[in-house]
Amino acid sequence: MALEIVGDVLSWIIAVGLVLAGILVILIWIRDKTKRVSYLRIFISIVSVVAVYYSFTLTIWLLLVLVIIVAATLFFGRFFCGWICPFGLYMDLVTMIRKSFKIGYWNLPEKVNKILHKLRYPIMIVFLILPFFIGPSYLLLWQLALFFRGPFNAVNILLSPLEPLIVPWSGGPIGFTGWSVSYPYVRSIIYYFSGTSFLLPSVLFFVAFTVVSSFMVRRFWCRFCPTGVSIAIVNRFAPFKWAPVLRINKVEEKCTKCGICKRVCPLQVTEVYEEKGGDITTSMCMLCFRCVEMCPYEDCLKVNVAGKTVFKSRDWLEPSESD
Repeated sequence: MALEIVGDVLSWIIAVGLVLAGILVILIWIRDKTKRVSYLRIFISIVSVVAVYYSFTLTIWLLLVLVIIVAATLFFGRFFCGWICPFGLYMDLVTMIRKSFKIGYWNLPEKVNKILHKLRYPIMIVFLILPFFIGPSYLLLWQLALFFRGPFNAVNILLSPLEPLIVPWSGGPIGFTGWSVSYPYVRSIIYYFSGTSFLLPSVLFFVAFTVVSSFMVRRFWCRFCPTGVSIAIVNRFAPFKWAPVLRINKVEEKCTKCGICKRVCPLQVTEVYEEKGGDITTSMCMLCFRCVEMCPYEDCLKVNVAGKTVFKSRDWLEPSESD
């Protein structure tokens, strides 16, 4: 009974928090031209975390969730990473704490950053093929594959970034519900180290490492997260030139090489600055649109969906007629 009350209170806290966050977004939208999209993105990420929180109370085909995330990159690139991923939100919140203390961040060397980006591909492949080596006799049992159980439990780590900090759960007597405190990847760590003396040290080390690294390096984990694999490479083939439909476009004639787009990018993407013009197709970009938001040149950078411009850079240094 007490746990049910706690669950109800938690739900009300979440609802009130969303309302307050929405009000904050509106106020910032009105007043601060250089953070409008950033705070809108934070708000959408919070809503996504709430949706993920409640999804933990449902029976969902985890394989379908993973397929949707990976397949969505064909149409929208790494939009999931920049706007929806709960772990990404946690790292953004850590960044906001760092900024409140006016502490600078570290930029990784460009070569190291690109190596980390390429590392996500072999990491993902390892976890996708691991079930074939753990339990080949069970691979025909689709009910295990659908819920990542048995030998397929290893694939679960690809969905670990979705894990909310508070996980609701149900079980035991009918109507008995509760919740537990968690952290992305922790449940996978518990699965592999349960019953060993390495469990607690491993959990504490991972949490400390990701928090500290995210404090010093913007979106550190996103640079090699296997869940953030982009299949935008398919647009190199003629039948898929249309993919993805969500793109950042650059007008070369309006670019003065001021370098702002390169400095504000959380993942240190350099292609927006380096490429002469046209669509920016790098798979490193998580489409947070911070570069478009901060570019001080009218129409230099644009966000296009299926060729239609939905957002573009503006000369925010000067007031416009609409302000």
